Formats: sequence, structure tokens, C-alpha cells
Amino acid sequence: MKDIKIKRQYAPSDRVFDIVSFFFLALVVVICVYPFWNIFIISINDATDAIRGGIYFLPRKLSLASYKDILTRSTFLHSILVTVLRTAVGTPLAVLATTALAYVLSRQELLWKKPITILFVFTMYFGGGLVPYYMVLKNLNMLNHFVVFIFPNLISVYNMILVRSYIEGMPQELFESSKIDGANDLIIFTRIILPLSKPIIMTIALFVAIMHWNSWFDAYLYTNSQSLKVMQSVLVEILNQYQTAAANQTANRVGQSVTPDSIRMAATMVATIPIIMVYPFIQKYFVKGIMLGAVKS
Repeated sequence: MKDIKIKRQYAPSDRVFDIVSFFFLALVVVICVYPFWNIFIISINDATDAIRGGIYFLPRKLSLASYKDILTRSTFLHSILVTVLRTAVGTPLAVLATTALAYVLSRQELLWKKPITILFVFTMYFGGGLVPYYMVLKNLNMLNHFVVFIFPNLISVYNMILVRSYIEGMPQELFESSKIDGANDLIIFTRIILPLSKPIIMTIALFVAIMHWNSWFDAYLYTNSQSLKVMQSVLVEILNQYQTAAANQTANRVGQSVTPDSIRMAATMVATIPIIMVYPFIQKYFVKGIMLGAVKS
């Protein structure tokens, strides 16, 4: 038999809608992508030439002096290692702790489930303040230690609610049959919950990784050791340095063609590109996870 191809008939109104949708989405893409592209081409353009303006789509005079100024600093290279280590250690630990807590709070047989959940949600709206929080970390001997980046950020109530809602959407018969077969909660969590929760786990992993990668304020507050400075805090120091006229004169004397704007653009790219490169690998999980995890609350 010959394959019968059915040609879809478009009404004139459907064609108009498709055309309008195409141009609208193209406009959204341009609005979202172009600012980032403009920052990139200015960062690789000669800084003194960029002052003239008129750089829109391509660099006019190629120069990597701004990147060289940032990347050749020993303090910055060490801060990258601290940030990478913080993200690599903090993200899986936070995901594991959040998922485990979400599984416990999703169980119907948990005693005082509702009051415990309310206590967690309460912390989303009310806190003790910065000074009491600082004193707690000090009494726990976490100040000026790498663990101050990890343990205070293990649990996110928002992420926990997403995972708990996702788990509650799973068939209850799956857990009942597992318990009949002799599985305990640890086996259920490791062999059933974790494999089936991959979309929502990858979603909160992205949230946590971005939080660790972009964090800098906690490094200022809870550490005073240069060896614990994260990348973002060093970039802030570099930006502050180049805001002064003295720093600009010093840079010109040593022959570095950089300006505060060029340093700012290069710093933005250095801080943004690595985390953006991760997103395409987990995009397929992100949309599905955030939608399924938000069905219940």
C-alpha cells in the first residue's frame, strides 16, 4: 500500500497567527540575546576605541587586554578554584539533603506532618536577622572556614517544596508494593525516588549551582581570609579598583589598554559564560521538572 500523506490545511487566520507569533518570538530572542552579545563584543574590543561608541554587532578593534588583566591575577585564579570547589561540593550535598527532607515530608504516615511543614514554610517569610545569624555561625565555629559556604545553604525550603510536590505526584501503589517486598525507606529513597525524580533534581541542582556560583556577599561577611575569597568577590574588588582615577592612570602607565567599562564587561563574561554552558545539558530536565514540581504545594 502506498503511504497516504495528509496535507494540513491552514486557514488564513492560522497563517496570520503563525506569522505574528514568529515575529513576536524573534523580537523576544533579539531583546534577550542582543544585550549579552553587545557586552561580549565590547569586552573583546580595544577599551580606548570602545569609548567612541558605535559598537553594535562586531568589534571594531580586537583586543583581549581586559581579559588578560583579570585572568593573570593570582588572586583571581585562586578565587576560581574556590568557587568551583564550592559549587562542586555544595550542589550535590544540597540536592541530597533537600531531596531527603522532601521525601520525609511527603509521607502521609509522618507524625505532625502539617505542623512541621508549617515551621519550614515559616522560615521563608520570617528570619532572625543578619546579626543573630552571624552569631550562630560564630558559635558553631564556621567563620573563616570553607564549611560556611556549604552547611548554611544545604536546605532551601522553596526547592524542598518543589521536590515534595513532585514526589507526592508519584503513584502511592509504587511505595506500597515496595514495602510489601520488604524495602525500607532508605531503599525506596535511593532506588525509587532518586531515579524517578531526575527532572526535578536536575532543576533544583541548577538553582543551587547558580546560587553558589554567583554568591559573593557571604564571603565578605563570614570570611576575612584571602584564600577563601570566591570569584565574584574578587571581581567586585577589581571593579571597585578600576572605578578610581588613580587605578586608571596606573593601568595606562603600564601599557594596559583597559577602562572601568571594559573591565566590567570582561568580568561579566567571565562570571556568566561557565554557568551558561551548563544549562544546555540540563534544559530537557529543567522545563519538565519545574512544571511537574509546581503542580502541588
